[in-house]
Amino acid sequence: MATIETSTKPSTVSTTRVKKTRVHEESLLPNSGKGGGGFWLYLIPGFVLLTVIVVIPLIWNIYLSFTSYRGIKPPKFIGLDNWVELMGDAKFWTSFGNSIAMIVAMVIVPTLLGLVLAAMLFDLVGKKFGGRVASFLRATYYLPQILPVAIAAVVIGWILRPDNGALNDVLSAVGLGGLQHNWLGSPDTALLSIMFVMVWVQLGYPVVIFMAALQRVDPELYEAAELDGANWFQRFRSITVTIIRPEIFVVTLTSTIAALKVFGPIYTLTRGGPGTATIVPSYYSYSEFFQSQQVGYGATIATALTIVTIVVAVFFIKVQNRAERAESGR
Repeated sequence: MATIETSTKPSTVSTTRVKKTRVHEESLLPNSGKGGGGFWLYLIPGFVLLTVIVVIPLIWNIYLSFTSYRGIKPPKFIGLDNWVELMGDAKFWTSFGNSIAMIVAMVIVPTLLGLVLAAMLFDLVGKKFGGRVASFLRATYYLPQILPVAIAAVVIGWILRPDNGALNDVLSAVGLGGLQHNWLGSPDTALLSIMFVMVWVQLGYPVVIFMAALQRVDPELYEAAELDGANWFQRFRSITVTIIRPEIFVVTLTSTIAALKVFGPIYTLTRGGPGTATIVPSYYSYSEFFQSQQVGYGATIATALTIVTIVVAVFFIKVQNRAERAESGR
């Protein structure tokens, strides 16, 4: 019987090449063994930028909050005088009250609407009209997010203009001329108008995030629930909300931080007016810095806003961690 010999040279050569390639790739990586700190080299540029752009200005701002400084003469240390004044400043508390309104307009309403819209686009529109229609509608909702603040302010200002604004013209054309109003110039409607604008601007963000999160939901779950007789709202409550809960926490946290430090729309549309009807802490701090030239007091407002933002962020993270532990313990 003849013996068939199989050559192993090609396999040996191939294995050798693979080993050489791996050795070459490993030689390009920093040493991660004992005494190897090569990976830290890649973090140095980020740490430098963080220090220069965030840490140093933050420390300087905190220091200025304990001084009397008008931007010309050297800062004069006055202890807690700025903070005592801040606690009794009615304008400051009004600005934080308006921040609560911004949280309603930028967090609560857009998150709830975005959750429902994302579920409808994914579960209803996507099935009946196809993924392209759902993607087009998603992009439509997200469009205000990519508009520059200045351009959006020009458009909104034209719509809400009291004399020949588009909204008042439409009301007059449909026989509702009695409802015409100076929407941004009246203390009664200025804040509500800004809130409406912020809902329009912010709505696309949760829609995009939630639709991306829904991509990891197994369609068989919806099909099984539908076969069991569950309607859309039952599927939405039991499947959608439960699975994308981490994304809901992320959207809520980031949107809350954005609402606390909102500045652009206030600056471009109302400048905090009329009076203090739409003033927020960030714009109040800006006005004290650059208009009143009370740099120390403006730094105090900015520091207080930073503290509130950090507290809110820590609170959200703890709530999320507690919810995740409760979910994993089931």
